[in-house]
Amino acid sequence: MSVWLTQPDSHSRMQLQSPAAHPAAASSVAVQIDPARRMQSIVGFGASVTDASGGLLQTALSDSARASLLRELFGRADEGLGLSLTRLTIGASDFSRTHYSLDEPPDGKPDPTLAHFSVARNQADVIPVMQQALAINPQLRVMASPWSAPAWMKSSGSLIGGTLLPEYEPVLAQYLLRYVDAYAAHDIPIWALTLQNEPGFEPADYPGMRMPAAQRARVIGTHLGPLLAARHPRPLIFDWDHNWDEPQQPMQVLADASAAPHVAGVAWHCYGGKVAAQSDVHDAYPDKLVILSECSGGDWEPVRSGGLLWLTRNVILDAIRDWASGVVLWNLALDQDNGPHLGGCGTCRGVVTINTGDGTISRNDEYWALAHFSRFVHPGAVRIASTGMFDGLHHVAFANTDDGSIVLVAVNERREALTVNIRIAETQYAALLPERSIATLRWSMSPAAMLHPDRSH
Repeated sequence: MSVWLTQPDSHSRMQLQSPAAHPAAASSVAVQIDPARRMQSIVGFGASVTDASGGLLQTALSDSARASLLRELFGRADEGLGLSLTRLTIGASDFSRTHYSLDEPPDGKPDPTLAHFSVARNQADVIPVMQQALAINPQLRVMASPWSAPAWMKSSGSLIGGTLLPEYEPVLAQYLLRYVDAYAAHDIPIWALTLQNEPGFEPADYPGMRMPAAQRARVIGTHLGPLLAARHPRPLIFDWDHNWDEPQQPMQVLADASAAPHVAGVAWHCYGGKVAAQSDVHDAYPDKLVILSECSGGDWEPVRSGGLLWLTRNVILDAIRDWASGVVLWNLALDQDNGPHLGGCGTCRGVVTINTGDGTISRNDEYWALAHFSRFVHPGAVRIASTGMFDGLHHVAFANTDDGSIVLVAVNERREALTVNIRIAETQYAALLPERSIATLRWSMSPAAMLHPDRSH
């Protein structure tokens, strides 16, 4: 057994522990890991390459510094973070220097044939960064979401606010297909799409668009789904892409007979409601994937006071225990002023901070929260049962299918040390978790000892 420990209060990060005696004063608890009880497969962990992130990586770092950081983020060698899932914005988000779509006719008139479609705005930042990331990790999976349809498709005539005009529903499907093809031409395969970022919200100062469940079901079932179904391979479609507080929204789409066969799963954000909504929808539709597609750290409660322990437990660990196959945090990189951005969130924080003055790189709480999972839980791993919940102790376990290893991530929120007695089959291990600490424990297991999945649990 190997143990990597983080103690946020002491600024200790991902320290490989040496075997040590466990003090008798530590409280003792028991955790049972059962590799035979298997739940969801894991797609991966990562963060979004927004326009802000791509621009900083391209302009604020030297070629060698950028290459080194990208190897650290997307590689596995030399204790790289091993990020394997990312999300792109189709057009501008609030983390862009300008507001734009990918089809902007010079005269502003409707362009239903998409004659003016172009990804040229991404060729200086997001596209080269993604090409470099994929060269490091060719298995990197890429999600993509629009913050708004082009202004000429909308009731507001603007990227800000409004709804999609019904006559442009088939054109929006073609618009998304053009995006997939344009990125494929740059050797960036799109693994999954959502129709609209946060379709239940109209931002006042950056691109956004309301899209109710009935309209999303219609676009998926009548237009986008059939278009993608003719492709091999084809991008997956995830519905919702918004908060936990309105589970009835994806449930309505999944209940639609024309849309449901084309919907691979539901994407969630963390900014409202309870994570248990993921389980509620999963229980109703167990064949659909679950992805936490956006959650940002930043300077607000409870992130500010909860810090790294809160992010690790409440965002990543709990999302996985509620059936998430992947977790994508928001901006991969921001500058020292939490930007650049145009409208929207001025207090969001990136996984890393790149200082534009001197090029120094800070690894934030989000980095270390991801690290406890992404370094050790490989794409294709399976969540396995871990039981024995105690006040202040939280955990989730995985079996890696490539090398047979078992991984347990545990968070001790208590103000006292815990000796955790861990039983796997007939073998028992003991690990000391200091007060307010995060631990990743890894066991090398024979692949022959791995049992067949049991998805009934």
